[in-house]
Amino acid sequence: MRTAIIGYGKMGREIEKILLERGHEIALVIDADNRADLDAAHLADIDVSIEFTTPETAYDNIRCCLMHGIPVVSGTTGWTERLEELQQLCRARNGAMFYASNYSLGVNLMFRLNRLLAEMIDRVGGYDLRIAEVHHTQKKDAPSGTAITLAEEAIARLGAKSAWVNYAPGIERAARRVASPEEVAADQVCIRSEREGAVPGIHTVTYESEDDTIELRHTIKNRRTLAFGAVAAAEFLCGKTGVYGMDDLLDAR
Repeated sequence: MRTAIIGYGKMGREIEKILLERGHEIALVIDADNRADLDAAHLADIDVSIEFTTPETAYDNIRCCLMHGIPVVSGTTGWTERLEELQQLCRARNGAMFYASNYSLGVNLMFRLNRLLAEMIDRVGGYDLRIAEVHHTQKKDAPSGTAITLAEEAIARLGAKSAWVNYAPGIERAARRVASPEEVAADQVCIRSEREGAVPGIHTVTYESEDDTIELRHTIKNRRTLAFGAVAAAEFLCGKTGVYGMDDLLDAR
């Protein structure tokens, strides 16, 4: 598999290691200093690209790959209000695209458990929901894409909830910010975001009643689990057309 790595930060380097371990060829590496090389000439003969960049550049990077007929796997978060545009473009051009907010297989198992638990809680009633996420200090946006996914998939199944808001003390690029948890309305889910040290990622979903607490928690120990999932997604996507996500990958394993 001839691959292009778009974004050569910490995740890009982990992806590079796993691609090489699994016998794949890295034919192109794109980073901030050579972004102009993301063009038809340099993408020629690429089987699949893996994109982990920034919210400001992800849309254009993915669009470029799709316009040149290159399957693309992306894990960049913080820009997904435009994701549907690219999914439509992918279908229109008979291309291939795989997007996930988190490539850890364990996190995606948590997504499934979260959906099931929300459905059961909605039937039982009497519980309030909150979500917390902790990441390394280099992650500047909030909340994490994983936390948003957890919140939105729960809200879709909870009749008492209609939206999420973010309590993110000290984080400048926070979406739907509230100044304190006390400002959260009864029909809103509070996502608390913290940035601490070199933490790869901790996500906690908490349902609390007057009498007890139910908690789902996932802790990523290192970036390798995320990189492995991204490479597995690229292997899955190679040779396909269509729009895919982690549920498709899990169902195929």
